[in-house]
Amino acid sequence: MPIPFPTPTHFNTLPWTDLQPYLDDLESRELTADTVDAWLADWSRLGELLRERGARIRVATVKDTTDAEAEAAFRDYLKNIFPHSQKANNALTKKLLESGLTPPGMEIPLREMRVEAELFREENLPLQTEEHQLSIQFNKIVGAQTVEWDGQETTITQLGPLYQQSDRATRERMWRMIDQREQADRAAINDLWAQVLTLRLQQAANAGFPGDYRAYRWKHLSRFDYTPEDCRTFHDAIEQIAVPAAGRIYEKHRQRLALSEVEGVDTLRPWDLDLYQQTYPIFSDEIQPFDGEADLLDRGSAVFHQVDPALGAYFDTMRGAGLIDFLNRKGKGPGAFCTSYEASHLPFIFGNAVGQAADVNTLLHESGHAFHNFEVFNLPYTHQRNPPMEFNEVASMSMELLASPYLNQDKGGYYTPEESARARLRHLEKNLLFWPYMAVVDAFQHWVYENSDAAADPKNCDAAWAEQWDRFIPFIDFTGLEDAKTLGWHRKRHIHRSPFYYIEYGLAQLGATQVWGNARRDQAGAVAAYRRALALGGTAPLPELYRTAGAKFAFDAETLGEAVALTERVIHELETL
Repeated sequence: MPIPFPTPTHFNTLPWTDLQPYLDDLESRELTADTVDAWLADWSRLGELLRERGARIRVATVKDTTDAEAEAAFRDYLKNIFPHSQKANNALTKKLLESGLTPPGMEIPLREMRVEAELFREENLPLQTEEHQLSIQFNKIVGAQTVEWDGQETTITQLGPLYQQSDRATRERMWRMIDQREQADRAAINDLWAQVLTLRLQQAANAGFPGDYRAYRWKHLSRFDYTPEDCRTFHDAIEQIAVPAAGRIYEKHRQRLALSEVEGVDTLRPWDLDLYQQTYPIFSDEIQPFDGEADLLDRGSAVFHQVDPALGAYFDTMRGAGLIDFLNRKGKGPGAFCTSYEASHLPFIFGNAVGQAADVNTLLHESGHAFHNFEVFNLPYTHQRNPPMEFNEVASMSMELLASPYLNQDKGGYYTPEESARARLRHLEKNLLFWPYMAVVDAFQHWVYENSDAAADPKNCDAAWAEQWDRFIPFIDFTGLEDAKTLGWHRKRHIHRSPFYYIEYGLAQLGATQVWGNARRDQAGAVAAYRRALALGGTAPLPELYRTAGAKFAFDAETLGEAVALTERVIHELETL
């Protein structure tokens, strides 16, 4: 008889000695066509419990990066649970593969399992644990970055609204102060980088890819449907199509600033753009679309119920269970994300909102991920619930656009009609500006792992980042601020915590723009196709997921050109409002 599983709450307290019997039971069972479904269901449940345990511990460390107890629990998990679970999971993967059985709906997951088994090396487990621990340290460094402004200590994120609304001289003073604070951590992050790069290269070598972490990581990310050369094709398409479109936006923004400044604006300086990526324009008339987290979520619920009643119900379920933590505060980890508490069949959304229109877009984005999780929970096995990242981001980026018809206050949303036009205009401008920035990040990572010996020296990374920046974003004047420009790779946390995970955003934005184009012709039909695609989870290959959603999985200049043309056309329409 199989051993009955405990509740997630109880499971999360058990030491590995109490978990091992569940693995032993699965390992000892005979696998036949008659028993494989029940066996898979039990393996799936165990996997859900293990992943939820890890997710809850990770969330605790980013909700409060100063929480020593949470950090100790995470380190204990990494040392005493994670390596054992990985080793046991590999044994069960081999057991299923060696059985020769292919249960219905498991064709694509089995393809990924074969790669997982091929790459698994027990000697990599402590290296992966160490890499996770360095990620905790990176979060702590960034989470502790505060400055004093007007006599008060504040996080850099919390300065965002004030920065947006300040005059140019004040913005420059604020920008220089923040740059000085970030420069103070330069050596510490460089030191972490040297360690993490060494760990990654060693993992690749252990798995049979000496000196080629990119090839190892490509297989590890299950990138079956495209190659590094396809990424270069996409970079070239962006340079040809999106960079000129971005130049038109930057010039328009420069002219707006020139009209509002006493001395004019001959070139765009970094303080004329956002505090973080330093790619998006600032607006002195920044919209304040909500007042506190409750107001943000109330309006979000109203929007989602109009996009689709089932999606609205999903959002309300999360909110009612306290699974949305979205306001910025001191000590909180950086960024925003959605994770899954799989055993409970519930997502969790994390953010750092400070009261800006960008926060609304972030909530829409992360909620798209959450809705994806809810849809895949209907699949019977956890192995089927892992869509490729390139489609995960279609789920989130499409939601930003599918929600746009419902953002007005008269529909329960966030904006007056004029504010809605402005917010949507800025969002679409940011979408166009994102493709060049994405290309900087992705091309930089290709350089790192094609030149790993050189990349071990952070100064070479500084130079490589600046080279890619000048290729794709030549519109920002960093004269006299070259050190700040080269620091950009420090600000992009994916480089440090999720290697090669960034082109997904660029590809998905191309897919999401196509979904949005469909919605402009038939909103209900586009939402229905979107949900059908989400529900496939990881049971279909990447091109089929895109097709089901009504889009084409593509890298070429023609497809990108159509998306850019649609975006610019709607920007023009919104400008008339």
